[in-house]
Amino acid sequence: MQLEASAAGCWAALQACRERSPLVQCTTNFVSMDIMANTLLAAGASPAMAHSIGEVEDFVGIASALLVNVGTLSDDWVGGMRLGAQAAVAGGKPWVLDPVGCGATLYRSEVCAGLLRLKPTIVRGNASEILALAGAAGGPTKGVDSTAAADDDALHAAQALARQHGCVVAVSGAEDLVTDGSRVLRVANGVPLLQQITATGCSVTALVAAFVCLFPGQPLEENAAALSYFGLAAELAAADGAKGPGSLRVGLLDHLWTLSQEQVLAGSKIREG
Repeated sequence: MQLEASAAGCWAALQACRERSPLVQCTTNFVSMDIMANTLLAAGASPAMAHSIGEVEDFVGIASALLVNVGTLSDDWVGGMRLGAQAAVAGGKPWVLDPVGCGATLYRSEVCAGLLRLKPTIVRGNASEILALAGAAGGPTKGVDSTAAADDDALHAAQALARQHGCVVAVSGAEDLVTDGSRVLRVANGVPLLQQITATGCSVTALVAAFVCLFPGQPLEENAAALSYFGLAAELAAADGAKGPGSLRVGLLDHLWTLSQEQVLAGSKIREG
């Protein structure tokens, strides 16, 4: 089945996730584990949160996809991340890299650059992280701006990374950008209050991992569908009267669980260009 970069494609991906319940091995940070696992469950996927270097290869062997999130690094975890990525590539399974905080320290940047060389299917981060990753990987960058005001710079860095490493790169922002190095998809779903809930970015990247195994060879469209679905659920939670981060978090999970075809077709905002 050909997945469209559209609201209809978003619904098709969500429907497939609910029907097939892909198992996602999440090697992720302590802060994100709870909301990430619950996000995957609400979408119909199955989370595995193992991180021991002694079992990560076994979990990747039975999983549909792998997520690597570098939020809370340690040498042991880095070893497990590398083994997991290598196992995913060897097994022909997609894996997603979330380079959390890339650029904050030299160690973190070097770890992210090393993981990038292990051929992720998708890389997703904010503009600052993508700019820093491009620099750490030897690509073009004008430096890291924590406000990420230079959207064009981030997009150009993402396109360069995608072309150089043969992956899809997503840049989060007021409008999310997803590129394979040539095509660019833009996703305009979400609410600003999401930024006040820790690990929502980590969670949507896990959702990307759940979606990317559903339609082989279409990571660009699958990525955009996951971002739109998550953002739309947040919009509906806010419209229900969320008073702050706590009620938005609850409403977000509820709407991820209940989102209907009618709501997706009416509210998903994906465009190319």
